[in-house]
Amino acid sequence: MAEVVPKPHFARPGEVQVGRALLSVSDKRGIVEFARGLADLGIEILSTGGTARELEAAGIPVRGVADFTGFPEIMDGRVKTLHPKLYAGLLCRRDEPLHLQAAEEQGIEFVDLVCVNLYPFERAAGRRGVTEAEVLENIDVGGPTMIRAAAKNYEFAVVVVRPESYDAVLEELREGDRQLSLNTRESLAGEAFAYTARYDTAIARWFAERREEFPQLLVRAFEKVLDLPYGENPHQRAAYYSQVGARMHVLSMIKQHGGKELTFNNLLDLNAGRLVVREFKVPACAIIKHNNPCGCAMGEGALDAYRRAFAGDPMSAFGGVICLNRPVDRAVAEAILEQFAEVVFAPAYDEEAVELLATKPNLRILEDNERRAMSVAEQDTKRVIGGLLVQDRDLDLEDRSEMQVVTERRPTTHEWEEMLFAWKVCKHVRSNAIVLSKDLATVGVGAGQMSRVDSVRLAVEKAREGTLAGAALASDAFFPFPDGPQVAIDAGVTAIIQPGGSVRDPDVVEEADRAGIAMVFTRRRHFRH
Repeated sequence: MAEVVPKPHFARPGEVQVGRALLSVSDKRGIVEFARGLADLGIEILSTGGTARELEAAGIPVRGVADFTGFPEIMDGRVKTLHPKLYAGLLCRRDEPLHLQAAEEQGIEFVDLVCVNLYPFERAAGRRGVTEAEVLENIDVGGPTMIRAAAKNYEFAVVVVRPESYDAVLEELREGDRQLSLNTRESLAGEAFAYTARYDTAIARWFAERREEFPQLLVRAFEKVLDLPYGENPHQRAAYYSQVGARMHVLSMIKQHGGKELTFNNLLDLNAGRLVVREFKVPACAIIKHNNPCGCAMGEGALDAYRRAFAGDPMSAFGGVICLNRPVDRAVAEAILEQFAEVVFAPAYDEEAVELLATKPNLRILEDNERRAMSVAEQDTKRVIGGLLVQDRDLDLEDRSEMQVVTERRPTTHEWEEMLFAWKVCKHVRSNAIVLSKDLATVGVGAGQMSRVDSVRLAVEKAREGTLAGAALASDAFFPFPDGPQVAIDAGVTAIIQPGGSVRDPDVVEEADRAGIAMVFTRRRHFRH
């Protein structure tokens, strides 16, 4: 005898009691407990595939979706939930007489709650050695369709996509006699649409990146990592989001040992510092202030690198972000405590070092456990009003073999080392950028000036008296006139590295030859606006 389907009954938005739930998840965390909680409330459980097997193994009564729809799973499970009986049961408006009439005529059984999460496309696509066929099989079709249907009809259906929501949903169902408020339903629907949008974004990005680097439609998803106490200024609200699918981000694999919560400006400076110290394989330290390195140095060890970086501009280093590429021990910690700093960032800390640094309760102590390299394919973006500028990241620096000595005097071995160090740092200074270095440490930095000669003057002014004899200068772009090099030469600089490319290059080189200094053209500029 055929099963009699109960007659659909009228219900206003938010008044539907959950009597039937469909559970089909790839992420099975907590699903058994959630299903058991639903079953204990007398809610019928529908399920498919591996989820059904897991629930049955736990002793939870499950009705198969094939039994519900009267249509079997086919094509290796590609088609199992794509059936009008299921979607009519999800999309029916319970307060619309024509909908209820159609449901009765077609023998539709309502589905009141859908708990679905999707095939792990991002994980599959990011797996080394994965084939195209394997990636395509991890594109979920039925799952997003169920989620969107239930989310669209949230006034009468419930959608749950996150295991983190299970406990709160169960609690409200228990307290509300199997009902959820409209506010909860709407909130869950919003989460669901964001979830499917992220999923579709990952798929669209995978296809786009296989074909072109700058697609016609740029789609990206970002998820919140943490709320920030304020933005660049205290009256601005702020949060930090990481890009979905990125190999790493500025806070990935970072452990905070102590100090206040991180701020918007801390993260900007931390990002700048991480990019600077990654340039060096030997011990190095960069002290960042207002998104610029105010001091940077290489050293025999972390302590030497830190002291020399700090000596480059002790006044500007006050309240800076200190980034090191070597572990911090007691001696380094003691040196850092001699000044005021906002953040210390390093790959490891001795126990004594953490204890010492923690005596400054506001000092943020960050341990970097990220060992992955930044993807060379990752693009750089800058927000403008109503839009986005997208470009390749300026990751690499020119090899010395690609550079050209343009003066009569060739640089000495020491001058080459000094110029190449300054060139690495200069790439990370806001344009117009000038870096003066001596003994593999910055002694003066000129950043963000509208005129390049003013940047030179500022860098020279920053240098301590007498420190520039035999120093090197790096400029992120060409000198349009000889006046900039002349200021540096008068201060004692003997080697200059710059991209070249000005129509007045001959005049600039002539000035360098007249002074008897060495000058090198890199043929590539490194603006950082």
